[in-house]
Amino acid sequence: MRKLQRVFFTSATWLIGAISLAMLPQAALAQGQSYPTKRIQFIAPIPAGGSTDILARDIARRLHERLGQPVIVENKPGAAGSIGAAFVAQAPADGYTILLVNSGHAINPHVYSKLPFDALTDFTPVVNLASLAMGIFVHPSVPAKNLAEFIALAKSKPDALSFTSSGNGGASHLLGETFMARSGTKMVHIPYRGSAPAIADAVAGQVPVSMADVPLAAPYVKSGALRGLAVTSNTRSPSMPDVPTFAEAGLSGMENSVWVGVLAPAGTPPDIVRTLNRAIVAILREPAMTARLNGQGFEVVAGTPEEFGKVIRDDYARFGAIVRNAKIRAD
Repeated sequence: MRKLQRVFFTSATWLIGAISLAMLPQAALAQGQSYPTKRIQFIAPIPAGGSTDILARDIARRLHERLGQPVIVENKPGAAGSIGAAFVAQAPADGYTILLVNSGHAINPHVYSKLPFDALTDFTPVVNLASLAMGIFVHPSVPAKNLAEFIALAKSKPDALSFTSSGNGGASHLLGETFMARSGTKMVHIPYRGSAPAIADAVAGQVPVSMADVPLAAPYVKSGALRGLAVTSNTRSPSMPDVPTFAEAGLSGMENSVWVGVLAPAGTPPDIVRTLNRAIVAILREPAMTARLNGQGFEVVAGTPEEFGKVIRDDYARFGAIVRNAKIRAD
């Protein structure tokens, strides 16, 4: 009898354990299927009004329609995006706080010595939204009509010209530093808290030169408020086809693009990350959305979380070398 009881209890224990293990994937799946049950906070660590801010709001609106819960964009600018990133790094890893990032996320750790987060380990990649070229743009009062004339002008007057960027250590700042190193020119860097106010002062003529992304600058180039001298892409941008690439304009080694993506706090459940990724990828691949973004100067990427993670790690190493060579520090 005792032997029979031992066999019964051993078999029952095994059966309960097996059922529990079998239910684990279903429980995780149920969590992903129930998400989201409340509003999602989408942190944009940039001022309102820039090209990537507009992209974030387009994505948020369509996510609301697809997921059935509000997605609220909240701007938290400052320190080249680090203030907003710190906020998200400390948020619960439950999928209800996500972060808009650009290439500056891989630059900041090399520029700021005491960030309150680790750019690689404190976040979970969700999706690489798009890439965009950058360029050098000047106010119409600048006498140079093309890049060669501008380089000659800058060389004739070292430090007489100044250029705007979205902030110390940002992608536009690194573009300016790279341009000066490649062209043998010297200009004064004027950092702003975001790309929108930076280009606004260039349009107003307060600063003669702006290093900016193509989607942001394109409307001003089309209207004649700014003159485009060159862009960093391998081919001309459809949004400003009359502006040559740097290579076409005679300056090599300037090819580069900026990525824009979405991160979540480290530890966010994989099923929630997949839910967000699939929804956003589907939005980006809608023909109307793709056409609109291409027309604005974006190139849709819409990859997997793993692919985006590799992009971040690779650029972390690449930008680190550029920052060290240019000796850029923001603190």
